[in-house]
Amino acid sequence: MNFAFTDDQLLFRDAVAEFFANECPPEKVRWSWNDEVGRDASIWAALAEMGVIGLTVPEAFGGMGMNEIDLLPILTEAGRYAYPAPLVETVAVVAPLLAESAPAAIAEKWLPGIADGSVIATVQLDGQPFVNDMHIANLLIAQRGDQLFAIPAEHVRSTPQISVDGARRLFSVEWDEADAELIVSGDAALRAADRAFDRGAAATAAQLIGLSEQMIAMTVAYVSDRKQFGVPIGSFQAVKHHLADAELKVSFARPAVWAAAYGLANSSADVDREVSMAKCFASDAAEVVARKALQTHGAIGYTTEHDLHFWLKRSWALASSWGDAAWHRRRVAHLLLDA
Repeated sequence: MNFAFTDDQLLFRDAVAEFFANECPPEKVRWSWNDEVGRDASIWAALAEMGVIGLTVPEAFGGMGMNEIDLLPILTEAGRYAYPAPLVETVAVVAPLLAESAPAAIAEKWLPGIADGSVIATVQLDGQPFVNDMHIANLLIAQRGDQLFAIPAEHVRSTPQISVDGARRLFSVEWDEADAELIVSGDAALRAADRAFDRGAAATAAQLIGLSEQMIAMTVAYVSDRKQFGVPIGSFQAVKHHLADAELKVSFARPAVWAAAYGLANSSADVDREVSMAKCFASDAAEVVARKALQTHGAIGYTTEHDLHFWLKRSWALASSWGDAAWHRRRVAHLLLDA
């Protein structure tokens, strides 16, 4: 059995990586911190044109009908370039949730717009205090107990919240059930919410892999140029050990994320455990890589003048999103010991 990505998947990933390299350089990430909206609509539209935004939308609604195995390499590239937009929420979570669980009228209302990029969706499941990118969203999918609702953005009252990552816009939200459409209720809603959570956690883990790989690359470049005692500091054994520790963590986390993608795409019986292992490993890896990168750069790496701080703060924010490493360890222990 071949567990490698196909040539088509790798070509798609490489095309997206090239696009982000051109359209989302560090200057664009810096702009997203300072701009009032912080989102470039032309990038989202171009990604929709490429098929990225509609990747998980069924073909019947104008999408590509692909799955998590196709999506996670692309999300890794989004993490590598610290792209500030709700790809996880719209593409990884909301689109498949609507496709699988929504009545036909709701699916027909929203999925074509997601596929063509005209609809941006975000999500709030039970236990999530804030909503990402509500200020640009057209649709909020929200859970209340054993019910899932679709709420048009004009019926959502939102309040901005502070985030460690200035490019990641968070909001507390309020809405009335009278303005919402019921997607699903009862046990079916709880199952749909659990699956949505798993998709969000796995997608975030993929972004953390990309963030970690980029922080290692930035640090290797820095220690190759920075000199002490007449030689690059990267030649010092202690610095080599820091980078080796960082790469080791990412190397162990990466296949766990791939396994989670495979489990989600194929409805594995152990998908909860696979996703939690992926998110735990990816969060741990990002924490170690961020610490090693900052220690190797020194204080300059934390200043707002240096690009590294964008990746540091994004990794800290995402490591605690969709369950932090400690939460997912407890979940794995529960799944194993109570099985």
